[in-house]
Amino acid sequence: MTKTMFGPAFTEDGVLFRLWAPLHENVFLKIEGSDLRPMQAVEDGWHRCTVADAGPGVHYRFVLPDGLEIPDPASRFQPRDVHGPSEVVDLAAYRWHESQWTGRPWEEMVIYELHVGCFTPQGTFEAAIERLDHLRELGVTALQIMPLSDFPGRYNWGYDGVLPYAPDSSYGRPEDLMALVDAAHERGISVFLDAVYNHFGPDGNYMPSYAPLFTDHHKTAWGNGINYDSDGSEMIREFIIENAIYWISQFRLDGFRFDAVHAIKDDSAEHLLHALARRVRAAAGDRHVHLIVENEENDSELLKRDADGKARLFTAQWNDDVHHVLHVAATGETFGYYADYVGDAGKLGRALAEGFVFQGEHMPYRGGSRGSPSGHLPPTAFVSFIQNHDQIGNRALGDRIMAASPTDAVKAITSIYLLAPQIPMLFMGEEWGAREPFPFFCDFGEELNEKVRQGRRKELSRLPGFDAGELLDPTAPATFAAAKLDWSKRASSEMLEFYRVLLALRHQRIVPLLKGAGGGNASYRSAGATLAVDWTLAGGRRLCLDANLASEAAPLLGRRDEGETIFRLGGSDGGQLAAWTVIWSIARSEGLA
Repeated sequence: MTKTMFGPAFTEDGVLFRLWAPLHENVFLKIEGSDLRPMQAVEDGWHRCTVADAGPGVHYRFVLPDGLEIPDPASRFQPRDVHGPSEVVDLAAYRWHESQWTGRPWEEMVIYELHVGCFTPQGTFEAAIERLDHLRELGVTALQIMPLSDFPGRYNWGYDGVLPYAPDSSYGRPEDLMALVDAAHERGISVFLDAVYNHFGPDGNYMPSYAPLFTDHHKTAWGNGINYDSDGSEMIREFIIENAIYWISQFRLDGFRFDAVHAIKDDSAEHLLHALARRVRAAAGDRHVHLIVENEENDSELLKRDADGKARLFTAQWNDDVHHVLHVAATGETFGYYADYVGDAGKLGRALAEGFVFQGEHMPYRGGSRGSPSGHLPPTAFVSFIQNHDQIGNRALGDRIMAASPTDAVKAITSIYLLAPQIPMLFMGEEWGAREPFPFFCDFGEELNEKVRQGRRKELSRLPGFDAGELLDPTAPATFAAAKLDWSKRASSEMLEFYRVLLALRHQRIVPLLKGAGGGNASYRSAGATLAVDWTLAGGRRLCLDANLASEAAPLLGRRDEGETIFRLGGSDGGQLAAWTVIWSIARSEGLA
């Protein structure tokens, strides 16, 4: 088992408590029910104390010279939230049922993003286990869990976490998370965690009181950047990298989605992201571990492949560009950042064939250029979707695409992204056409709550779906409650079987073409809302898409009488594609028998 420098450690002499607090010469350990114990100051700002009669279940805090009581920054569990004591947990005591799991290859991934608190009425790890059979039968092969780091209050999206080693207690104990991972693996489902290493939340982060966590050398949307390259940064970097390794080794997770990596500022010789990817992959050994980034800058350098086509750093990136063009096609929305994605189907064609729509070109609404060349990358370097937590939640009402879009339009864009060679990702409940909103929510003290309300109003004023008179209160309990999935509506859904059929087809016909598929082997044509895309994939097979994403018929782009049609939505007649028609076919590339 991988050893870490941070958090309590079990030794032959008892439990070793450790705190890196270079800003103080003296630190004390406070175990509930016992007197203060002085910790021994050792090299490089570390303070240590071994307690012979301590063990699992012990609650403890550290006490700084001014009397401030703080939780362990590497706490494994916070039974009374972020301001309370930390609990000693023996993670090695969990007995895994699926002990031989080594993961699944990336090309097999069908990702399902979920928020533990909203996925079920109970909002717990244990309750999520009960829904895994539904996901397996649907065709999902990977969960992507929104951030779990302990956050303040009763509910939160997870991006305000302050204790990155402790899964939030509102969802259950660490052992319950292990049981969820274990149960998923028993069903052949990988588990990824959304990890936030670009900022800490605004409430409950005590680290600046004893360590140089932040630096004014870099600025981010959340204030001063995390200190990854200034004085004292070596241990901050280690704290973060070991955290990722901790989730991979102790909880046997299968990878990460790294939040907003463009906001991780680092001028070191080896950027934190490079070091993180290198060491996580080394720690995973022969297991299939996949690393996904969210990158507003669309920097394809992070996705580069080696001579054998394997990812050197990161496996894939969330492809917002595919989302935006599909959303515009289905909804007709052209305000906010969608304004840059209005036009003919050529933008969708480029996103499907090459990855990014904008590869260095100027974007009028954004007010600058974005992206870098991406056509050389394999299609599996991109994760595509028509909904995710951001694209739903960063609307004033948190409304889903099904709430106001025609069913035939939604089915058309769904059949494109689920069968395209990029890796698809569903957002929880999407498969049965759930209409529950997913607005942003959090639960701070009233002073901070008011700042959040004002901040969200200002932020959303320039984003799609904003209406000043209807803006939801992100701090209200009702806002969180409204985001919970209503599983009773699954039984009457006409969409569920549609998703099942598409995902079964993907696993049977598309996935076998993806292994070893390289980049630069796709082309597209467009005219108005009509699109044709060809990919040359494994074995010389050519995957072909013909689509008309409009409410009236349009001409087919050229003849498509070769190959095998594997899926058809809508129809074609006399060289015309009916409204909202999508046709997928497979053929041999020219010159191959």
